[in-house]
Amino acid sequence: MEISTHDFKNNAKKALKDKNLQIAMKRATKTFVAKREKAISSLDNFEELRSYCGAVKAHTIEHLDYYLEEFISNLENLGVNVHFAADGEEANKIVTQLALEKNVKTVVKAKSMVTEEILLNDALEAVGVEALETDLGEYILQLDGDFPSHIIGPAMHKTKEQITKLFHEKLGSKEDASIIELTAVARKVLRKGFLKADMGISGANFAVAETGSIVLVENEGNIRLTTSLPKIHLTVMGLEKIIPRLKDLPAFLTILPRSATGQKASSYVSLITGPKKETDPDGPEEQHVLIIDNGRSNILADPKLRDALRCIRCGACLNICPVYQNVGGHAYGWVYPGPIGSVLDPGLLGLDSTHQLPQACSLCGACGEVCPVKIPLPELLLEHRQRAVKQGLSAKAEKIGIGAFAFMATHPKLWNSATKIGRLGSQFLSREGHIKGSKIPVMKEWLKERDFKTPAQKSFREQWRNLKDEK
Repeated sequence: MEISTHDFKNNAKKALKDKNLQIAMKRATKTFVAKREKAISSLDNFEELRSYCGAVKAHTIEHLDYYLEEFISNLENLGVNVHFAADGEEANKIVTQLALEKNVKTVVKAKSMVTEEILLNDALEAVGVEALETDLGEYILQLDGDFPSHIIGPAMHKTKEQITKLFHEKLGSKEDASIIELTAVARKVLRKGFLKADMGISGANFAVAETGSIVLVENEGNIRLTTSLPKIHLTVMGLEKIIPRLKDLPAFLTILPRSATGQKASSYVSLITGPKKETDPDGPEEQHVLIIDNGRSNILADPKLRDALRCIRCGACLNICPVYQNVGGHAYGWVYPGPIGSVLDPGLLGLDSTHQLPQACSLCGACGEVCPVKIPLPELLLEHRQRAVKQGLSAKAEKIGIGAFAFMATHPKLWNSATKIGRLGSQFLSREGHIKGSKIPVMKEWLKERDFKTPAQKSFREQWRNLKDEK
């Protein structure tokens, strides 16, 4: 996956012209939003749970050094091998070396955003290790040589018709196969992968410092097979996944599925606490946990941005965002799209290459309203915008426009004359009370997506002056 966060505007234009994408996005986001509303309405204390989980994550982030040390100590006491990586390159080196040392030929992978972030599949392929995605959405994308567009629904940008055609071409399914038939075909292929895999790789939804437990939630059962059938299990996780205590977990398991998929509970919840014991019927003989920084410590060190590390990857902010609903995830140009991506990506990749993303926001505030851990996303987006301006990253046209506006606004006579000319000129472009179009290229492009009411013939100040004179 090539990072193209710097080219959001062009990516978005292409997305708006993609008819299949538009159909897929409208179907999916509408469904997710409706299911979430229904799921949270069944809880009388949803807002209390949001506050509790937000406070737990905020507390953990503030004391992350302490809880990481506790988590690592408990992992090692359980016999788990712990690894650290400062960035994606180091992380891939650790994983590939482990695979080669253990003579691993095939890996099965559960859905993991952090492994997408570091391009782990490419690194494994480079050393001759086959990596099979086992989440159905991720498997669809792997078949098509594509990459995720959503945190929860990675193949959200594809229509059922496109997937049916893909399975017919790649797996020989019927041209008119039903969803049930498509799932059965995928299951048949994936089961073979589980049975021959030498290593299973997963992410972590939560990591409990108190017990050294890795917590994973899912609906398909593939994660449980990934973590229990192969002899070796590797968890790849960002350092922000920690929560302090086991008793904190039920609150998160209540708000996460409701926010993510609109379910009251996930179908499967796994707590992995150390490798297989003699009395266990299944499980890995060897367990490894790889903790990755990859820019997270930069966000952690910034008091104005560290709230972004509270994110529990539910995707609710994406589903509700009017921009994401129209352009999809690929337009953002990296692993994390939507509002949370527009906040995280500048912190992880740097503002130079991502400053267009915080601008991809109407500031409607919906993302902040739905976030289950109360991340102040609109405030963080504004913070990035402000920093971009201070660093001189604004577009030249914007700088000239704002400069001209500031000059005119501080010279009343010039302002009055210019606005009067503007009001008179707008009357020539008006049709039925609205400006419908213009021969001026900039205006013509702008008015394609906007409904602009014709300004009044007299300004407010003129009308107010006349009203006072009448009295």
